[in-house]
This record gives sequence, C-alpha cells and structure tokens, in this order.
Amino acid sequence: MKTFEKLIRKHIQGKKVLMLFILTNLVYVAMLTITIPMVMGFANGMKLLDMMPLGYDFEYVHELFRALGPKGRDVYFHNQIPLDMVYPALFAIGYSLVMGYFLNRLGKLQTPLIYLCLLPFVAGAADYAENIGIITLLNNYPEISKSTVTITSAFSFVKSMATTLYFVILISSLVMLGIGYLKK
Repeated sequence: MKTFEKLIRKHIQGKKVLMLFILTNLVYVAMLTITIPMVMGFANGMKLLDMMPLGYDFEYVHELFRALGPKGRDVYFHNQIPLDMVYPALFAIGYSLVMGYFLNRLGKLQTPLIYLCLLPFVAGAADYAENIGIITLLNNYPEISKSTVTITSAFSFVKSMATTLYFVILISSLVMLGIGYLKK
C-alpha cells in the first residue's frame, strides 16, 4: 500500500489533476458529440455496443452490424475505436488521481480507502478488453462467434459497473467534503 500511496501522492497536485481531468473529458466529449453520432447515423436508431451498460447478445450484435452496413462498420472501426483506445488510459489515470486528490482532502489517503483509486483502472482495463472484442467482431463480421460476443458483452458490463461504482463513491466523497466545509 505504501508504494501505491506514494505514487498517488506524488501526482495529486491540483493543476496536474485538473489538466488530466480536462483532457480526459475533452476526449469523452469528442466521442459523444462527433464519433459516436457519426457511427450511430448508420445504425437505424440502434445503440452502439460501447453504449450498452448491461451488455448485449449475439442477435443484437449481428443486427447492429447489419444495420451499420459496410460504411458504418468502417466508420466504427476507423473513427470511434481509435479515439476509444486513447480514452480508457486517460480515464484510468485521470480519475484515479481525482479520487486520490479528494481522499487526500478528506485525510483518508493513508487508509485502505486508497484502493478506491484502482477502480478507474478496472474500468479502463475492461474498456480496452471491450474494444478488442469489438475490433474482433468487426473484423470477423459476418462470421462472428457467440463466445466473442459473450466475452465482449461481459467486459462492457464490468466497465459500466466499475464506472458507476466509482462515480457513486466520488460523489459521496464530494458530499462528505462539502459537509466538512459547512461544519467549519
């Protein structure tokens, strides 16, 4: 724990955390406003795999890829996926430091709560695994395997749950910090 704590403590300066937070969210906004709508323009109203927190099944993937057509699948592969290969690393590092910053402000950085800083890395790793699965599915379409869909869907679920848990804990930390300021 001491080594991890030292690493987090070394990088939780306000400006560094803020810059990583801004950069991470600029990439996220670019995906939400540019690349995802670009791909969804081919999807006939269907959600992209990246945007389905509870996962999906073989039939859904097959129907989505059919609806996207060759051009839509190409846009998914060459526009959305490359940006989504940058985002998980930024999310993992940036949001880990955000959590560390607020834990430090709460005086809880030197407790087992520091391991909460690992949640963004779990989400980021699951996002990379999801992306690799989507790449595999896109490359193999129309011959996609049910097991690849199942595994990719599981990683989508893990990514979503780790991200949700992270934000619930972060919001709770912010509330505790706010209560602490109001008590002063």
